[in-house]
Amino acid sequence: MIGVAPKPTAAAARSSRGALRRRDRIQPMDFPLLICALGLLAFGFVMVSSASMSIAEKCCNDPFYYILRHGFALGLALTAGVLTYSVPLETWERSGTWIFLAFVLVLVLVLVPGIGRTVNGATRWIPLGPLNIQPSEFIKLFAIVYVAGYLVRHADSVANHISGFIRPMILIGIAAALILMQPDFGTTSVMLATVMGMLFLGGVSVLPFVLLLGVVGMGLVALVIFSPYRWARVTSFLDPWQDPFSSGYQLSQALIAFGRGEWLGVGLGNGIQKQFFLPEAHTDFLASVIGEEFGLVGVLALIAAFVFLCWRAFQIGVRAEALKKPFAAYVAQGIALWLGLQAFVNLGVNVGLLPTKGLTLPFLSYGSNSLIVGCMAVAILMRIDFTMRQLEIEAGAKRGLRWARA
Repeated sequence: MIGVAPKPTAAAARSSRGALRRRDRIQPMDFPLLICALGLLAFGFVMVSSASMSIAEKCCNDPFYYILRHGFALGLALTAGVLTYSVPLETWERSGTWIFLAFVLVLVLVLVPGIGRTVNGATRWIPLGPLNIQPSEFIKLFAIVYVAGYLVRHADSVANHISGFIRPMILIGIAAALILMQPDFGTTSVMLATVMGMLFLGGVSVLPFVLLLGVVGMGLVALVIFSPYRWARVTSFLDPWQDPFSSGYQLSQALIAFGRGEWLGVGLGNGIQKQFFLPEAHTDFLASVIGEEFGLVGVLALIAAFVFLCWRAFQIGVRAEALKKPFAAYVAQGIALWLGLQAFVNLGVNVGLLPTKGLTLPFLSYGSNSLIVGCMAVAILMRIDFTMRQLEIEAGAKRGLRWARA
């Protein structure tokens, strides 16, 4: 006798319809993350405009010189973000090592006489028409992609063998050495700290990790001790008021800016320190201008925005890990570590918590390379989030079908 399949019950049909409604309610992208990043970019444009007009008028006879260039850089950064968003995660995973190696070669080119451009004693840029490309900014992002791919391919080796997590550090060490030759100690420190954090999250054995961390830490300390200008920065950071007109000038002026801001600030555009007192007011010390013009409340709001952005990135990584997408999880976690560390270092330098380092404030400081890389990083996060949402929708639809057939 031929059996007839039973009709779905009313409860099963309602469950199926509920699953489909939940699928329809899922947003196509992480709008809070996107709004936070765009808000930081917009606020950065306003603050760069406020901080740069005086110095632009003096040096370039045009108060809008830096504003126009920053606006052009924002256009490039947003375009780079849109293009990056269109790249599938599989492409990054497949090509991550080759992209990283290509930029290591570009770091070599920076040091070749006649190719690299030197500004204030640092050789970090390659002139390319109207732009100056700074490969050390891009290498931070591509190091994350490379290490994420390595952790996926060699998960067992990383967890159980010392050589498993030392091998990627060889290439990272070569890149770090090339960046130090520019010299750029701040970028080197942030890149190494980010990679070490990713290795730890990747399940590396604790004892070998601690030993490697100690070796890297001692190496960085040695670079400070045996480099006169770095040692001078450390000593001036400990007591900037001992020599406020020479080695402690930048930090003392930054602290004066924060002091003038008090709780609510002196108002947008009314800051005094940016008018030839505070060096690099529109780049490395933009946070001091924010502190003066928006006060403690403005600085806390800025910190909250970075905390939210990094938390959102970690959440994307957690979702990717739950969906068995380790590469996406490692990339999201690495980007969160990098952006959080760089923002922490920049703000720490501005308030006197850390020695002076030439690191920009992500999404805010003047500088096309920093803006482009920041937008690319957010675009990759958005792409990971989009991919995870698609997988969640498919998983929800399959569960709905199973319920309907039960």
